[in-house]
Amino acid sequence: MLLAAMAFGAGNTLIRHATLSLHPFQVAFFRNLFSLLFMLSWISASTGFGALRTGRLRLYVTRALTGLCAMMTWFWGVANMPLADATALSFTTPLFTTMGAALLLGEVVRLRRWVAVVVGFAGVLIILRPGVDSLSLAALAVLTSCVFAALSALQVRTLARSETSTAMVTYMVLLLTPMSLVPALFVWRWPDLGTLGWLVLLGGVLTGAHVAMTRSFQLAEASAVMPYDYAKLPFTALLAYLLYGEVMDAWGWVGAGVIAASTFYIAHREARAARG
Repeated sequence: MLLAAMAFGAGNTLIRHATLSLHPFQVAFFRNLFSLLFMLSWISASTGFGALRTGRLRLYVTRALTGLCAMMTWFWGVANMPLADATALSFTTPLFTTMGAALLLGEVVRLRRWVAVVVGFAGVLIILRPGVDSLSLAALAVLTSCVFAALSALQVRTLARSETSTAMVTYMVLLLTPMSLVPALFVWRWPDLGTLGWLVLLGGVLTGAHVAMTRSFQLAEASAVMPYDYAKLPFTALLAYLLYGEVMDAWGWVGAGVIAASTFYIAHREARAARG
């Protein structure tokens, strides 16, 4: 999970770098394309394509649609707001997932977890401070991305009952590649060789991040590995400072801490509930 967190942080920095010369929608398409190539190469050399057999293609498609919305809004948001602030706001995804589990899947969410959700969203208000400055479109895009990411996560929960992690990651990029091409065509411009190299690196880094994260959940309970996910905030903040001179203010760190504490508590309570 620590490796995944660092890879996601590096991936967000690569997104920012690539969007300096290409539209975020194009960057999203190339990220999916090169991730797909990496995954197909890895499958052919290891498990074989038999690992992709499934009877749940319809759920994969709906998961890809929500994933597409999450990715497009995330890439646009990262291109237009400070990297560390976007990363801090991304920690709200488990909060939206908890709400979705109760409202859409009928899961029992007791009072303590609802309180943690409310506390987490208080952390969002600390970061954004809407009374200080007007709420930016980029911040709204990131929060919208978190909503769609939560919907995608709920579908992954259902898929994980019968599908392998290899199949889930591969079908995601297999379906997202043609889907993300459609919006990319409306803003298309051919990347130069240098940018193309960064896009290849982006696809490889984010593919590795997803594989590492999936593997961590196979090796240990979510409550045990989840704290390491928050390492991506200081790592991203360091890269943002070194590369772009962006500095996250004190209130941003306080808000991020509040969100992280609430989501960690939710993961802890879910793990205890799963153990019965």
